[in-house]
Amino acid sequence: MTDFVYKREIMVDTQIRPSDVTKFPILDAMSIIPREIFVPRDKKEVAYIGANLELDKNRVILEPRTIAKILDFLNISDDELVLVIGSGLGYSAALISRLSEAVVALEDDQPRVDESEELLREIGADNVIVEFGVLREGAPAHGPYDVILIEGAVQKIPDILINQLKEDGRIACIFSKGELGRVQIGFKKEKKINWKFLFNANAPVLKGFELERRFVL
Repeated sequence: MTDFVYKREIMVDTQIRPSDVTKFPILDAMSIIPREIFVPRDKKEVAYIGANLELDKNRVILEPRTIAKILDFLNISDDELVLVIGSGLGYSAALISRLSEAVVALEDDQPRVDESEELLREIGADNVIVEFGVLREGAPAHGPYDVILIEGAVQKIPDILINQLKEDGRIACIFSKGELGRVQIGFKKEKKINWKFLFNANAPVLKGFELERRFVL
């Protein structure tokens, strides 16, 4: 029988701490939340490897190091409302539920919505709302948000999402350009986003976040 508690400890000690993630609430959340239940059933045994795990052809669960470093830079506090776009089976939402006041997890696949709701109830994450909807449109009914996390890569971010972010709020995502991915955090000031580069990471571009192709005759 696999000792997932031990695997979590190894993940934190060999992937998270060496990546300069030192905030106790993040380390504590990653030590407690059972990542193995938030991955596809055929990937439980590799839930704690240092790599993205595929959900389907164009969707992944971000590797532990990437999500931990993003959370470290976002510095979420316990009075903040967070929107997670592309929440998959709910792992990042589960982590953030221990850092924030409340989380809205947006997913565009109904079976994943249903499964993640069940999994989040199972671990007692009762401050998470799982919403079914179009990822690029966000979840305006519950906003505005202090923090938005896009769990996947983007080439552009629609204005409708920026409008759901509070003034002085933060947004984090992976900007994709070819084979390269750059994790950036944006700070909203006077209705505009000022971006800061954090580190390199890769993920597939989420549907609806691609650059429009222009055809020239």
